[in-house]
Amino acid sequence: MDTSHSSIAIVGAGMAGLACATALQSAGHDVRVFDKGRGPGGRMAARRAEICGETVSFDHGAQYFTARDAGFREAVNAWANEGVVAAWSAAEKQGGDTAWVGTPGMNGPIRAMADALAETGRAVQWGVRIEKVSRSGDQWTLESGDAAWTADTVLVCIPAEQASDLLQEPAPAFAAIAAGVTSEPCWAVMAAFEERLPIEADCMRDPDAAISWAARNSAKPERAGTETWMLHASPARSREIIDLPKEEAAEVLLSQFFSQMGAPVTNPIHLVAHRWLYAMPSKVEGEPARYDAEAKLGMAGDYLHSPRVEGAWISGNALAKRVMAG
Repeated sequence: MDTSHSSIAIVGAGMAGLACATALQSAGHDVRVFDKGRGPGGRMAARRAEICGETVSFDHGAQYFTARDAGFREAVNAWANEGVVAAWSAAEKQGGDTAWVGTPGMNGPIRAMADALAETGRAVQWGVRIEKVSRSGDQWTLESGDAAWTADTVLVCIPAEQASDLLQEPAPAFAAIAAGVTSEPCWAVMAAFEERLPIEADCMRDPDAAISWAARNSAKPERAGTETWMLHASPARSREIIDLPKEEAAEVLLSQFFSQMGAPVTNPIHLVAHRWLYAMPSKVEGEPARYDAEAKLGMAGDYLHSPRVEGAWISGNALAKRVMAG
């Protein structure tokens, strides 16, 4: 089994993991990040599709985020200066706070943080699912298939359900915290049309409706071209149809969207559904990150602070501070 060593290994390259990695890297720590995904995103994913000869991007996870914490506002302002986030006025009308979206896709800031790590020679290792974490002496070993890596410190920054499974053997207490989290599912539907739909508003939120969120994805900053819509089913509706085939779920939810909006049914030129099983986690009370300084093991995630993009950043940053404090 081929192994290589790093000082700190981070499992998960979503907002929490990369916020943690960025802070640690800036402080001079040797960091290596692993993620099972094919590229930047996590629940801030953007999915590309070829539609009528045009490359279109759908934000099929988080739709926008706000920044209330001073530290997170500073990070968002830096991203805005880099051109990887922009304010979206349509969503501001829904909540009142400044609404930010990644550009040119929702994963803009995730990609920027991953690229910054790569510039230091520590590129995120995509497509690597860490299947086992174990400790021998004063070192941790992380395994993925036939590959393995060792590290002095391991930080787990993945959804609670996955963290619970991974930490069951090496850290039962941490696993139990993550196991106490329940996450609501969400069916997401990506639809494109030849012409603009006769719907005036660019986004709509109704937590009690079958389609709890609908947005004209093509109206977001730095998106253009094909008329695209992103639909999210409510947790209740998602649970009702959780086991439907993707094609059928897409048809059912698109029909409900037209009904809710009072708009004429229009045939899409592109229709795809994605099932998020862990879309909205419940919040665990207590510290925003957990770290065992003796074992050199920690975990972070939005479920430890608040189920928002900002919550994930705060948790990841808090974990980095705990590690640096020793």
